[in-house]
Amino acid sequence: MKSLLSATALIAVLAAGAHAADIGKTIAVDCPINDCDAPVSLTFAGEFAMDTGTMVDGVEFGGISGIDYDAATGRYIAISDDRSQKAPARFYELDIKSGADGIQDVSVVRTVTLKDKDGSPFAEKTVDPEQIRLFGDNLIWSSEGDGKAMIAPFVRVTSADGDFVGEFALPEGFAPSEDHATGIRNNNAFESIALMPAGDVLVANEAALYQDGPASTLTTASPARIVRYDAESGEPTAQYIYMIDPIPHAPVDGGEWNDNGLSDMMPLDDTNLLVSERSFAQNRGFTIRIFMIDLDGATDVSAIASLADSDETIVPVAKTLILDLGAIGLKPDNIEAMTIGRSEDGTPLLLLASDNNFNAEQKTQFLAFRIESLPGLNR
Repeated sequence: MKSLLSATALIAVLAAGAHAADIGKTIAVDCPINDCDAPVSLTFAGEFAMDTGTMVDGVEFGGISGIDYDAATGRYIAISDDRSQKAPARFYELDIKSGADGIQDVSVVRTVTLKDKDGSPFAEKTVDPEQIRLFGDNLIWSSEGDGKAMIAPFVRVTSADGDFVGEFALPEGFAPSEDHATGIRNNNAFESIALMPAGDVLVANEAALYQDGPASTLTTASPARIVRYDAESGEPTAQYIYMIDPIPHAPVDGGEWNDNGLSDMMPLDDTNLLVSERSFAQNRGFTIRIFMIDLDGATDVSAIASLADSDETIVPVAKTLILDLGAIGLKPDNIEAMTIGRSEDGTPLLLLASDNNFNAEQKTQFLAFRIESLPGLNR
């Protein structure tokens, strides 16, 4: 059902089947990584969905690929991965009402156009926004670029009004190549950003660089690079390997396509993070799993040009599965975004959001989990 709403009006209605998993269901996992200071305990707090085709100030809302919580306002910043095709590339400020009985509503407070270096909105198909985080008084966001059009990915800093402030350096070997010998795979580049408590910035590829090996298959894992940046200089200081799991399911009913990739990261402390993997199997749907990872002891591979050609012993980041959305009775859509926010009563929440791909058969889905306990979390 389409609706025409102002930027401060309610933009969503509960989708049918929103409570496939029981609100109040708790997921508990003993210390998942090395020496934890607490177990994992998450309680499902509800789902909220909005139809594809919902309009906000004359522009279709959707494509939510990244989200972050602003503790100063109690609101959320969310980025759309619209490649300036439906409207100029943009991010939203969202008001998400949530309490003990779940998410009550989601409203758009404002829409902000992202500006290129010259101060103009991005031209069509010149950018692919994927993640956004608060960054002091500014915001930091990523673009996957376009491997087919030889457009490199980037990480940029923007003002709260969308104006260009600065850009981080692209590590060597990440730019796309026409022969696919090196660089990013198309639509598998800078998918996630994490701001570490001590100040560094982590940026992760969704899949392996060409020179590092193939993407995940049903039987093999795949190495994605996590780049550590100095936040002040914007220069890369280290790189780690995250092993993306094999694709969990094959296509069904004559389908041909399936994949799996690293979709987001959220820090708990300076060594432990939550990482989400998003998988799709044609005619079967999405599989969304959340892992806890530990950077401690992982090999810095920034000096290794090609993992596939290297004989060095490489220790990837440690990872442990803590949540599979399907296993608890949820039917996730294309979940790409993750943040830790708070409900109106002050309870910390793990909030997930989906990219509907502006597809009428999908929806923009928000899932909330009350955080009873998480290792390293100091919020």
